[in-house]
Amino acid sequence: MKILLLGGTGVISREIVRQLITAGNEVTVFNRGSKNLPSIGAARQLIGDRRNRAEFEAGMRQTRYDVVIDMICFNADDARSTIRAFGGNAGQIIVTSSVAAYKRPYRSVPTEEAKEALWDDPVFPYAFDKAEMERVLQDAILREKLPITIVRPSLTYGPGAANIGVLRQNYGIVDRIRRGKPLVMFGDGSTPWSFTFVPDLARAYVGLAGNPKSFGEDFHVTSEDRNVWEDLYLEFGRLVGIKPEIIHLPSELLRKAAPNLCSHLYFEKTYPGLFDNTKLRSAIPDFRTEISLHEGLKSILAWYEAEAHEVDQEKDALEDRLVEIHRDLSGQLTDLYVK
Repeated sequence: MKILLLGGTGVISREIVRQLITAGNEVTVFNRGSKNLPSIGAARQLIGDRRNRAEFEAGMRQTRYDVVIDMICFNADDARSTIRAFGGNAGQIIVTSSVAAYKRPYRSVPTEEAKEALWDDPVFPYAFDKAEMERVLQDAILREKLPITIVRPSLTYGPGAANIGVLRQNYGIVDRIRRGKPLVMFGDGSTPWSFTFVPDLARAYVGLAGNPKSFGEDFHVTSEDRNVWEDLYLEFGRLVGIKPEIIHLPSELLRKAAPNLCSHLYFEKTYPGLFDNTKLRSAIPDFRTEISLHEGLKSILAWYEAEAHEVDQEKDALEDRLVEIHRDLSGQLTDLYVK
């Protein structure tokens, strides 16, 4: 198949490109060309900026692809632009959303697509924008009968990822464990979660591309390995041979301390991240996620060790301050009980 991927520079995008090429597809990526991408291999690269809407849409209307995969659609305006650009000249349009677009609390656990509603409160902009994006796409599916497929990944990790950890500490997690510094966990760390890894997610995109069973449908794609949030830090500890010290703070307080960094914890991650992939398997019968938390984090640790990684000093200082606040509060509560 002739496939265009909008994006191609991210950790997930690069793996999708790699797997599509391995499967024998002719792949083109469209992005701003601001990053060196040796990993895209045999993919052709088009340089442009989708934010220049008129130029982007006019250029794309002159093309014809069997499948367009939009990895950089973030809001309703982006969705409308994608429809204008490819609505009559693509065999299928796959748009990447997020499980964040689901309204909380969930109506089903494990979560099933047909039982859920979309987020409707702008207080959490990322979720609201993704939900509004989906509403535009769903309207185009209904009214224009466009062959659109919506994919909702959950939290997905892999070598190169910059989103690992409660505070997105990334390499800082390993550094703090090795230095005996506590790690901050939201709540009591027991929220159920399915940590997904990039190759598993990418295989779903490959299976959905050009698949008529996916036209006009929406699918979440997540690991079905069941963990709790605290397992993330405990597994890193097992890999480096040091049991981490973990302190716990409510997600509401973390949101107040660092709203840009921690709002997702309060609005999204405090609810069980368990998803039923039955609908996905109705389109891709042999789909199964294969990478466990242990194997996934092992590959990330190997990436850390193979390259020079620096601790984000701002996040490290924030975590130190949060640990200090936790200790002060614990002391005050202990004194209150004694009195």
